[in-house]
Amino acid sequence: MGLYTITLPDVGEGIAEAELTEWQVAVGDEVAEDDVLGTVMTDKAAVEVPSTVAGKVVWLCGEPGDVIAIGDKFIQIEVEGQGNDTAAPAKAPEPQAASGKKEDVTGSEAPSEEAAETPAKVDTSAPAPAPAPSAAPTDKPKNGSTVRREPLAKGERPLASPAVRRRAQDAGIDLRLVGGSGPAGRILHEDLDAYLEHGPVTGRGGGGRLPATGMREVKVVGMRRKIAEKMAQSWDRIPHITIVEEIDMTALEELRATLNSEHGTERGKLTILPFVMRAIVNAVAAQPEMNARYDDEAGVIHQSDAVHIGIAAQTPAGLTVPVARHAEAASLWENAAELTRLAEAARTGKATREELSGSTITITSLGPLGALATTPIINHPEVAIVGINKMAVRPMWDGEDFRPRKMMNVSCSFDHRVIDGWDAAVFVQKLKKLLETPALMFVEE
Repeated sequence: MGLYTITLPDVGEGIAEAELTEWQVAVGDEVAEDDVLGTVMTDKAAVEVPSTVAGKVVWLCGEPGDVIAIGDKFIQIEVEGQGNDTAAPAKAPEPQAASGKKEDVTGSEAPSEEAAETPAKVDTSAPAPAPAPSAAPTDKPKNGSTVRREPLAKGERPLASPAVRRRAQDAGIDLRLVGGSGPAGRILHEDLDAYLEHGPVTGRGGGGRLPATGMREVKVVGMRRKIAEKMAQSWDRIPHITIVEEIDMTALEELRATLNSEHGTERGKLTILPFVMRAIVNAVAAQPEMNARYDDEAGVIHQSDAVHIGIAAQTPAGLTVPVARHAEAASLWENAAELTRLAEAARTGKATREELSGSTITITSLGPLGALATTPIINHPEVAIVGINKMAVRPMWDGEDFRPRKMMNVSCSFDHRVIDGWDAAVFVQKLKKLLETPALMFVEE
């Protein structure tokens, strides 16, 4: 048998290090060639690291949250034959048992045979505790198990049979507040009887709500850490100015409904976003300083002729910003199709580094959850972001009467270091005009 060391591979584009976000294997696992060993996160994209050999995992380089340099040892595998590493396997980190206590592993002193064979001494000099009253079955352990006397924290799942769960649900009882006297703290029918008679496991009567006492530590790793760093960088470096404007979307919604009715089956349904993208393309043609990236360290603004629109998207891993490239050259339906493709890639974690970088201006929207107004944070190093808020029917005065109109607010933030308030207001008014009179978007100027 030999030892084979796999190093963290070069993930491209000059990346010097990556953050370990997840292991797919553990020490002792058997792996085959091409099996995924773990996942690392670069500045934006998640990258899976495959195995190049088959064998048994004997060492892992660290735990999620650790930053690893490209080329450093990533994992060691015991293989048939000589392997590629003549050194002894590195000492693995001490695993933890489910209870949170460290187990003895290789590298720690093993207990002696005498200690292993000799049972622990029991102090019989102390008087035995008095038996619990029969009226409170939650105080009486079953099968030598320990009675659970404290309520479970939010999110913990109590042990109980389906019949007990059904009975508790019918009675409106939160099983987290019921003491479990069965094996491993399992809740029995008599425990429910005791709860109904004596109240929650803490001894408080009346069945009232108990104060929450749980506390958990959640390590900020992977995508969540990148989001935190990006938001802090944007807020620390960019002095934001935000303008909120009300827009009458009635005409655009009528146009959208007509296009979907006539072409939706063969071309796909249009949402509002492709129209907003077209409006941005037209607006930045007149104000190219909005479609730019500011290198604040070099003191240089890079204005782009191409309009690469970032679309802020919520995914199970957190907020990502996939990029629809060359929106200026795409039709409504092409932009709609690209949005659908990018959203799926981001949601499944398959978006590439190229698809998550290079935007020149960003759109952010909370969809139906949006509020009347938001204050979007600029996607550094861009200089502008367009926020789409919730659409609602409101009574609007047309000079003669109040009439129902479909209204939506846009919230646009700008980098006040390079965008003056007047220019920002001109840009917002241009967006307003285009969205309220959508035919103008398709008129060549």
